[in-house]
Amino acid sequence: MTRRLALLSILVPEYDAGIAFFVDKLGFDLLEDTDLGDGKRWVRVAPTGAETAFLLARAVGERQVDAIGNQGGGRVWLFLQTDTFDADHARMVASGVDFEEAPREEPYGKVAVFRDPFGNRWDLIQFKR
Repeated sequence: MTRRLALLSILVPEYDAGIAFFVDKLGFDLLEDTDLGDGKRWVRVAPTGAETAFLLARAVGERQVDAIGNQGGGRVWLFLQTDTFDADHARMVASGVDFEEAPREEPYGKVAVFRDPFGNRWDLIQFKR
């Protein structure tokens, strides 16, 4: 039996805002955008070649709206791995991604924390080989 983590749901205020960030700012691929009716869409985005994708989930109701940008409880909970850190960091800065800090070296690799426009904290990370 083969099992893998296929999708992670991430709350966004609107589908198009999520697409604009993930596709236009981070350079992810838009894998699918299917209209499900009644204002719902099935929207999947992922880094090129990734096995795991995000399902963009438009927040509905007070509880979900309150959780936008806080799905990790205020800590870094998403880790975008790259093998071209400097180029990716420069491209992301040029596209307006909000980095909280300058890149730094850690025992496990090169890393910099950034926030998506919804408030979630991420690491851009290149692991040491």
